Amino acid sequence: MTSIPRIHFVACHRIPERSLYYKGRQYPVCARCTGMLIGYMTFPLFVFNIMSLSILISLLLNMPAYVDGISQALDMRKSNNKLRVLTGGLSGVGQVGVIDVIGRYLGKFLHDWIGR
Repeated sequence: MTSIPRIHFVACHRIPERSLYYKGRQYPVCARCTGMLIGYMTFPLFVFNIMSLSILISLLLNMPAYVDGISQALDMRKSNNKLRVLTGGLSGVGQVGVIDVIGRYLGKFLHDWIGR
């Protein structure tokens, strides 16, 4: 019998107690990464100019995930999956915002450079 190939997410630890479950099956990524993937789904809002964030706000949206992750890693406090999904979602939106700002800057730079 052949086995079904599994997708491995190298950047995600997939620790069972830090993951979400559906019908008894563990999600392929942890709760924080699940939140980030949900945040990434805002990408079309940026592409079609429905949403736009400054670079500062975009970077600040990443901070809660860092604070939650680092404080938990240093045993300063215990996090939970709801908080991980929330901070991951904010981080995902922030990452998309950073990509949007960089893309617009590069687009303007190339437009100006080609137009010389």
